[in-house]
Amino acid sequence: MVVKQYEVGNFSVFCYLIGDEETQEGLFIDPADNARGLLSEAKSHGLNKIRYIVNTHSHVDHIMGNAEMKKLTEAKIIIHQEDAIALSRTPSYLLEMFGATASPPADITVQEGEVIQVGNIKLKVIHTPGHSPGGMSLYFDGMVFTGDTLFVGSVGRTDFPGSSWDVLEQSIRKKLYVLPGETVVFPGHNYGPTPTSTIQYERRHNPFVRG
Repeated sequence: MVVKQYEVGNFSVFCYLIGDEETQEGLFIDPADNARGLLSEAKSHGLNKIRYIVNTHSHVDHIMGNAEMKKLTEAKIIIHQEDAIALSRTPSYLLEMFGATASPPADITVQEGEVIQVGNIKLKVIHTPGHSPGGMSLYFDGMVFTGDTLFVGSVGRTDFPGSSWDVLEQSIRKKLYVLPGETVVFPGHNYGPTPTSTIQYERRHNPFVRG
């Protein structure tokens, strides 16, 4: 199994490569920039087929690499159904502000409890709204990829249209903090003192939401 974390673009976005060396298949979570470089990384780990582009949510800084990655790989774009419409309707002023290319529409939408499978790896979808209506986290074998819901020592913003502090807090408490304490947290941005954390550490020490 391959699990690699890459900081991409100018907005400290963490992109993740997940793949199965046996089947040589992989996926990217939030490949926001440098698609060619990311594909070179995938091939260096024996992953010759990128099947999916998985977006943890529809905000421009996370989806601005979708178009190039899809063009290069023909991978299918996956997002939670509650963020699917927003994915391809990023306002033009935001695209200009971020120097971004609009994302193609989603090929596949998912809901709570569904599984995204690449090779023999199965990622469970956890719907964690609050930062956006369709924010989702992905869980596999002691790891959780939390997008902009939970950071290392912080949490996602809730001052965007469709955001809600109360909803975000409940997502963290009822969906993430109930995971085993040793679960490694892989956040959506490099905003903390370390690139990863654990559920137990965040429950005890996150100043925004204490478990």
